[in-house]
Amino acid sequence: MKSLSEIETTSKRATRAAGFSWGISEEVGKCIRILELFGLPGIKNLNSYFKEKNSKNFENLKLINKQNQPQKNIFCPINIGVNFLDQIRTIETFNNCSFKNIAYPILLLPFLSRSSEVIGKKIIFNFDENQFLLNFNISIFSNFDNEQYPFLAKDVKINFLDNKDNFSEIEWKNLYKLSEETFVEETDSLKKSAAGAGLTDND
Repeated sequence: MKSLSEIETTSKRATRAAGFSWGISEEVGKCIRILELFGLPGIKNLNSYFKEKNSKNFENLKLINKQNQPQKNIFCPINIGVNFLDQIRTIETFNNCSFKNIAYPILLLPFLSRSSEVIGKKIIFNFDENQFLLNFNISIFSNFDNEQYPFLAKDVKINFLDNKDNFSEIEWKNLYKLSEETFVEETDSLKKSAAGAGLTDND
């Protein structure tokens, strides 16, 4: 079994050999590592992407807006991913954004996962009928149950979730009240044995 370090390094070098800059190649290496770490087919999809990269002539997008649609061809997932990560602070203010026609959407996924960590918010990634919940680059939950991820995502929607507790205020108060039973009442003996107790000032 290949180590995550091997996966990251080889993916980075292959991306550079495919014509990307070293900077972008490093980002791709990190992202493929994330996909494989979470048990998602990063290497498989990156290989397929490289085989079609030149013939498909995937389209790039410099500035990401609330709604994004390619002019002629299909969006490149790596270009979208890198720019999404770079522009995440601005994109976050949209609350949500959408794309039409992104190739190999699984390759975009880890860039969104890392973006979730940067802004400290969960992100929901929907394409067609598939949904992924990205949790601060710590975990990825999905309703996708097919091993074959699609080549093309026709309709992509990305939503940013506001941070909020997953419990009610009453539930919190009940738990906190129970925790108070562990509090120790301060006594004279505790005061004498507490940090700094017994020290004398010789000045």
